[in-house]
Amino acid sequence: MSFDGLNYRLRQRRRLINGGADPITRYLIRISVDRYPGDPERSNQLYQENPLTWEEIDLHAWYGENRTEPMTWTAHHDRDAFKEVWLMFSEPDSGRHFPLYPGQACWIDYEYTVSATHWGNWFQRAVRLPTNRLSVRLDFPAALEPSVWGLETSMTAEGQPFRTPITHQVEQGRHMYSWSTDHPPLHARYRLEWDFRGRSDDERTPPSKVMAGLGIAQEGDEILREVARPFDLPAEAEDARRVIAELNSAAQRVAQAHVFGKGMGIAAPQIGISRAAAIVRTPNGDTITLFNPRIVETGGGEDEQYEGCLSFFDLRGRVPRPLTIHVEHTDIDGNTRIAVFERGVARLVAHEVDHLHATLYLDHMKPGVEPISVEQYRGTGTAWAY
Repeated sequence: MSFDGLNYRLRQRRRLINGGADPITRYLIRISVDRYPGDPERSNQLYQENPLTWEEIDLHAWYGENRTEPMTWTAHHDRDAFKEVWLMFSEPDSGRHFPLYPGQACWIDYEYTVSATHWGNWFQRAVRLPTNRLSVRLDFPAALEPSVWGLETSMTAEGQPFRTPITHQVEQGRHMYSWSTDHPPLHARYRLEWDFRGRSDDERTPPSKVMAGLGIAQEGDEILREVARPFDLPAEAEDARRVIAELNSAAQRVAQAHVFGKGMGIAAPQIGISRAAAIVRTPNGDTITLFNPRIVETGGGEDEQYEGCLSFFDLRGRVPRPLTIHVEHTDIDGNTRIAVFERGVARLVAHEVDHLHATLYLDHMKPGVEPISVEQYRGTGTAWAY
């Protein structure tokens, strides 16, 4: 899929294998759009007033590895935001037929266009036939400063981040994102979403939705108000290592979507794991890993600074915190240790320790003080001032 700033052009390429007993003479494709996922009333109104048309789609299809044979097509369903089309194994002009017989394989290609007014910041592929390999490539202008992430949904699990990373490279002023998976299970859905940081705020995806798409639990999720279960270390060392690996993976995804000038942290409940583990990445690039942490002493006075939280990232709130904290925690070998943190790092650590004890920064804000929207906040990308 490529985007020029106004229109998306989508090219689908499939290798079909006829494993049945009858010749295949047509293949059903689906074009479904949703400009405002999560807001069906707004989307429905858009398509009722301005429906997706065949003229806009400009559908073309070919048969053969090198697009040797144009394919004709006929509409199966024609709705305001949804089209289904039969690609026919026949030429549009001559009427010549080239069915796919049992045991044979072939390539088909089809392309169509959808304007940015009709297409939301997402692309989804559902696996409806046994598939050996699924590959997706996104191509965006560099000026839009794109950020891309992926979400997988199956018959047995809700949306989870992709199991493997999306690769990224820059070529001639374009940002290219590629991802693939082998032998995806039937009925799995693979969804790529993106945000354009180079666009004005009213065109951008809400930050909380970006974080939800990256696999971060959002305010209202019950797990954020549950006290996380401690690890029995070293007996549960392997479990603890797996949770930290998941946290580091989530931190990598999040860091691609936002600049964290103050550092950042993630606690296990924020990625759906109710265990007492968290990581903190400091502004100078160090990573702090904490198991079973609790604050046992504070000192150095107190200050009040704005904080954000990945679990409600549309807001920023002024939170009073001690300038020095002493944190008791357990290392992977089961030893109890005390670590001392100061100023900005103390604030980061205290925020994550709170998550493990079912507390959000909103709980610390002074009475009568309300958070502000991220649009009003002016400290993004900069360190806290002391």
